[in-house]
Amino acid sequence: MFKALDPLLHSELRLAVMSILISVEEADFVFIRGKTGASAGNLSVQIDKLSEAGYIEVNKGFKGKRPQTVCKITQKGIKAFEGYVNAIKSYLDVDKDN
Repeated sequence: MFKALDPLLHSELRLAVMSILISVEEADFVFIRGKTGASAGNLSVQIDKLSEAGYIEVNKGFKGKRPQTVCKITQKGIKAFEGYVNAIKSYLDVDKDN
């Protein structure tokens, strides 16, 4: 049977954010927005959802006089992402069992 997919990570933008964060130590909001092409408002909502789930840590501060939001994936987020990737792999490997 197919493994369940984490509905939080099954969103294209949230998956993109997690994919970025899994490969870097941390990333600021502007960098993530540039990589995803998302609007600031939509990205902000999705980052909040990932943060509420404990998948990412969000630190807000200032760089000079400008506000800066920096995101970092948590251990819980790494486990969730790896579980999601493994579940997708199980979908792709379905014919190998026959």
